[in-house]
Amino acid sequence: MFVAASTECFGNLPLQEAIEKLGDLQYANVEVAICEDLDLQLKPSEVAENVEKAAALCCDTHRLNVVAYDLRIAATGDEFLRQFTACCELAKATKVYCLTVPSSEFGTPFNEEVERLRELVGIATREGVLVAMKTESGRLSQDLGTIEVLCDNVKGLGITLDPSHFIYGQDSPVEVESVLKYVYNVNLRDTTKDALQVRVGQGEVDYGRLIMQLQKLKYGRALSVHVTEDPDIDHDVEMRKIRMLLDSHL
Repeated sequence: MFVAASTECFGNLPLQEAIEKLGDLQYANVEVAICEDLDLQLKPSEVAENVEKAAALCCDTHRLNVVAYDLRIAATGDEFLRQFTACCELAKATKVYCLTVPSSEFGTPFNEEVERLRELVGIATREGVLVAMKTESGRLSQDLGTIEVLCDNVKGLGITLDPSHFIYGQDSPVEVESVLKYVYNVNLRDTTKDALQVRVGQGEVDYGRLIMQLQKLKYGRALSVHVTEDPDIDHDVEMRKIRMLLDSHL
């Protein structure tokens, strides 16, 4: 198990500058956000237009290791599949094991989601890549029971666990132990029931307990920091603080 950080932590910077910033903050591993809504960073549509160019960008990491890609594709239908397939090719070319994708919005028919995820996992498997469905409020993956049924029905599907979404908006934190066996990736920030992101140490995320639970399952992949910028907080300080906190538990 090792600490990483998402380039979305510095989403207002171009990709290479965001990676350089993470290196300056002494992160050794990076999760690259490939999102259509991040204007200055890599987009799925750009990957689909030129996979080799995208691979070159993702390999220029100032010695940081790229450990995962976080995909948010705005396109639909055949264009969605074209962009997803290109991102799988990018992952293979750059030796990245895991692609995170959002699940469908809450209310989507279960069988429809199973078929969609089976198609994505099938495409990724051909490139030797794992698909992780992100746990997220407002989507099918907000519910632990649904996560279990989806992962059991889609062979090879895992999750990117974001424990904040089982704290924010809840009367008390929801115990996530039942889905830890499906974890391919982890996203972390500090959270209360009233705020998705708070200063590190002021929230209810029990990093030590989560890490111990994952260690028991022999989880050996990333704990990826997803702390976005807040104009009222020194962002560099928060990024260093959470890195040191996670390191102290490993």
